[in-house]
Amino acid sequence: MKLHYRLEIKNIIKLAVPVLIAQISQTAITFVDTIMAGNYSATALSGVAIAVSIWLPTILFGQGLLTVLTPIIANLNGAAKRDQIAIHTRQGVIIALFLSIIMMLFLYHSDKLITLRSSTDHPIDPEMVNVAVSFLRAIMWGVPAFLLFFVYRNQCEGLSNTKPAMVIIFIALLANIPINYILIYGKLGLPAFGGVGCGITAAIIFWLMFALIRIYTLTTSSQQDVRKTPMVKLFDFSIIKNIIVLGTPLALAYFFEVSLFAVVALLIAPLGQTTVAAHQIIFTISSLTFAIPLSLGVATSIRVGFLLGKSKPILAKQSAYISLTISLMLAIIVALILVIFKSPIIEVFTTESTVISICIQLIILLAIYQVSDYLQVVASNVLRGYKDTQSIFFITLISYWVVGLPVGYILGLTNIIIEPIGAAGFWIGFISGLSVAAILLLTRMVYIQRQPIDVILERASR
Repeated sequence: MKLHYRLEIKNIIKLAVPVLIAQISQTAITFVDTIMAGNYSATALSGVAIAVSIWLPTILFGQGLLTVLTPIIANLNGAAKRDQIAIHTRQGVIIALFLSIIMMLFLYHSDKLITLRSSTDHPIDPEMVNVAVSFLRAIMWGVPAFLLFFVYRNQCEGLSNTKPAMVIIFIALLANIPINYILIYGKLGLPAFGGVGCGITAAIIFWLMFALIRIYTLTTSSQQDVRKTPMVKLFDFSIIKNIIVLGTPLALAYFFEVSLFAVVALLIAPLGQTTVAAHQIIFTISSLTFAIPLSLGVATSIRVGFLLGKSKPILAKQSAYISLTISLMLAIIVALILVIFKSPIIEVFTTESTVISICIQLIILLAIYQVSDYLQVVASNVLRGYKDTQSIFFITLISYWVVGLPVGYILGLTNIIIEPIGAAGFWIGFISGLSVAAILLLTRMVYIQRQPIDVILERASR
């Protein structure tokens, strides 16, 4: 039994580490964009920030819908049904292309949405609007490539191979720096595009990522049988329907999470630049630490899906609890690091004493936040492995919007319970929402695992 647990821990870590490196590299790309745009001009940075606030929820919706391919393919792989993987990937490609058309049209007409965000009391600088709109109309040409990259990334990860995405995203990070520099500042005879250059660069990088992962899937010997599967038909509407039915709740859950932080940022804005800056620093640190449970969660969904495909629900259950134990241990370690080294960490981002004093308070809350966040991320990915995605949607909606946001608003901006405590109130709200999410997701996980084995396997084989 000890040998089994050691082997499973090794399997999970082997899958999770490449995902972690890929996520850090992806975050670093955004960080590079922010630094380069900020160095060019404040207008460029602000315009890019406005554009990204529209771009992220849009693209994450598509990413969330397609992410269900990972457990589907993992299940087929475990069930020795590799001959069905190619057609599932093909339907993912069709969905990605259809989504691309809708998203590109939405991003092209984003100027109307940005105009709605402007008011008489708080008008948005026309130059910032121009940068934001131009950025979105540039990056939209990369939407098909990004979604197609994600389809083939899911195919690789569903086959328990997380390394290709890690290597490709790291290459993208290295390529992003010089291309950004050339286009933002106008080198090699090209005009200086400023903040818009970040959007053009992103589109180029997305196509590079897609080209690299497609070359990999077309040449690797490990997917030779998948590649050579005869194409019986181009469209399989039953598979398309299944992907959409299972993926849409995940897409909406992604959207609710991202939009929650966007709404909180807007609510905190009237509290002043110092509070906003402190909140943004803590949010940035949170985004960095989030890479850990996310990578562990992806690994868990792969293992659970694979083991269910092999008709081994007991081992799938054990894998889930092993991942949850690892996540709890890591959450405690990260929380201790945040508390012990809070001052050096904050001083990486700012030297202003007023901002640091607020950050010191918030980073303690961030440390507490880790435990609930790590557990709920891994638990939701366990449910993804069981293909129980509707519960993820409802739990996310209730936890974030019915619990988290109201608690944050009441504590942060009103005196209903206590005197308003500003940004700290919203972080307490985040903790409350994530704690509810963790409890509900874990409860749902236990409920599913206690169902008859034939019911569990039938659900997983959908």
